[in-house]
Amino acid sequence: MSFVGALAFIVALLLSVMIHEAGHFFTAKRFGMKVTEFFLGFGKKLWSFQRGETEFGVKAVPAGGYCRIVGMSMHEPLTEDERPRAFYTSSVPKRLIVLGAGSFLHFVLGFITLVILFSAVGTSAVSGTVGLVPQCLSSDGKTCAPTDPASPAFVAGVKAGDQITAIDGVKYHHWSDAVVKIRASAGKPIDLTIYRGGSILHITLTPIARTVNGKSIGIMGVNNRIGNQRDSVIESLGSAGSLSRQLFTSSISSLFTLPAKVPALFRETFGREKRDPQGLVGVVGVARVSAQTASDPHLATREKIATFLLIVASLNIFVGIFNLLPLLPLDGGHMAIAIADGVRRTWAKRRKRPIPAPLDVEKLMPVTIAVFVLLVALSLLLLAADIFNPVTL
Repeated sequence: MSFVGALAFIVALLLSVMIHEAGHFFTAKRFGMKVTEFFLGFGKKLWSFQRGETEFGVKAVPAGGYCRIVGMSMHEPLTEDERPRAFYTSSVPKRLIVLGAGSFLHFVLGFITLVILFSAVGTSAVSGTVGLVPQCLSSDGKTCAPTDPASPAFVAGVKAGDQITAIDGVKYHHWSDAVVKIRASAGKPIDLTIYRGGSILHITLTPIARTVNGKSIGIMGVNNRIGNQRDSVIESLGSAGSLSRQLFTSSISSLFTLPAKVPALFRETFGREKRDPQGLVGVVGVARVSAQTASDPHLATREKIATFLLIVASLNIFVGIFNLLPLLPLDGGHMAIAIADGVRRTWAKRRKRPIPAPLDVEKLMPVTIAVFVLLVALSLLLLAADIFNPVTL
């Protein structure tokens, strides 16, 4: 099973790469740009086929992919037919759309993955099924003292295994919403609709008021079971949107704190410090975590699939944000160049001057090489950490 988990992650990663490049490909073709190559991987060509003016194929090193658009550099030799279809001769808005399409599809893929998680697979949550009904509301949660009040649910006759389907006639799909109703009903009688052994019962009880963090809340005295909760498609859209925002925010925070975590990663890799699960993790580390999840005997198949989908969604959102950083050779770096071109063109038009030529990306090659070297160095450090001191669940 561990092999299946690792393989599933690799397939999902390669699929994400293909979708990213497809974003560049289809938007470039939509705007009339010439795309000559669409390859998965780098290095030696293993297999390819020609369709129209584009060669599609697979290369030996499955470490990414690329979509070659004619005219990414103003120094690239072009024919007279290719010049009008070159990337750098297109308008700034079109260039920004083509460059940002890859990250946009990462966000879309992450969101769709979360929708599938919430609607088709489900998540673990407290259900409406009663697991335990204590006799009293004890202060220590274990034993009943003479001064401890009796559990309203126990006194009313609620039993373990009862399924609470409604409160005061209102059905709650999420038990967390029912808890809000119970907490707001301190000292007020509520009617529980209960399914027990094929029969529908109605039990009335009054939650006892308890002060928590200076606020009075109602408690009826039951411990509910954990179950699998699936949302409707409409509900899953809202849940996926909420979680996507959380993952988006946490990804941005992680990028800001990334430089500060590198020294700790170095010590964890070559020293004897324990690997921080909340620290930096590379692709190999994530694949290892996927493998551990798939082989964990304590997790049900549904829980393994849910964890895998959450990993895939998180990875896509993080990669989408990372790729938008204004650093060459990332798409965000090329977008920054395009924006600078747009500002220069607008400034020239306002001052009634000739439109300047596009910025020469090749003049920034030293910066590009420096960023590339740093990214490679970080990747190698993460690879070493994931091999010699892997993250464990």
